Amino acid sequence: MKQERVDPGWAWTKKFNISAGVKLGDTIHLSGTVALDSDGNVIGEGDVYAQSKQIFKNIEDALASAGAGMTDVVKITTYLTDISTYGKFGKARTEAFPAGVPASTAVATPALVMPELLVEVEAMAVIGSGN
Repeated sequence: MKQERVDPGWAWTKKFNISAGVKLGDTIHLSGTVALDSDGNVIGEGDVYAQSKQIFKNIEDALASAGAGMTDVVKITTYLTDISTYGKFGKARTEAFPAGVPASTAVATPALVMPELLVEVEAMAVIGSGN
């Protein structure tokens, strides 16, 4: 089985020389996804809920580019710079997964790669596993 890079066509993945994720067979491992639009602009500066909404949109777009959807997500890992904002993140997560949230882990971290970013989410999906 050969690895394939997940490429939703975002300018910033090329700019920063990172991969949106890796597809191996029917399994997709997405890199940590942050609240950047396709051009690399931060969305929702200072607002965990707005950033989380953008992140889940980005995850959906990345999965679609690899042949999967949000219902195929089996696990997410979330990094928050302020754990007290977990409720705002949780609201966006519930909206992103109306059929039920996947297995989830949340971790508090002092900082992310850019100071404007407040939340980052990794996701793993299995194509065709969703409802």
